[in-house]
Amino acid sequence: MFNPMNKFLRLLPFFAFICAPLLAAPDPVLDAVRQADDARVAATIAADRAKLNAIFSDDLNYAHSGGMVNDKAAYMNTIVSGHTKYFSIEYEKRKFTLGAPGIVLMTGSCFMKSANDGKPLNLHLNFLAVWRLEGGAWRFLAWQSCRLPAETQAH
Repeated sequence: MFNPMNKFLRLLPFFAFICAPLLAAPDPVLDAVRQADDARVAATIAADRAKLNAIFSDDLNYAHSGGMVNDKAAYMNTIVSGHTKYFSIEYEKRKFTLGAPGIVLMTGSCFMKSANDGKPLNLHLNFLAVWRLEGGAWRFLAWQSCRLPAETQAH
């Protein structure tokens, strides 16, 4: 007796083998934003004003885990002046999702080693970041983070 389900089940591994590369194909938009974020992290650690200016949107809204909110000028000044010095930003998880045309959401968690006015600060954060396509370039539009409990900060 012919059973179509048996035939389907026998062909399933073949279809999975053929379709897997298509499902795992890199997304050029998300790859571009990932590269832009890597450049943002490097420019932040280097305190490079010119690169930060090019990466940050003029509409930047940066909400720190402690509650302070900066616009582009204030956040850049904090970094470039050395008031806040970033030593490392290491992603534990980082996911990019297309939110709408020209908008990419970045979510995840990271470890940040920094200093505020010379006082060391090691943070384990969950975050939401927003990237926007502006004039053909992906620019960092917003950041919102929260601290994770102290027992998760051993890094």
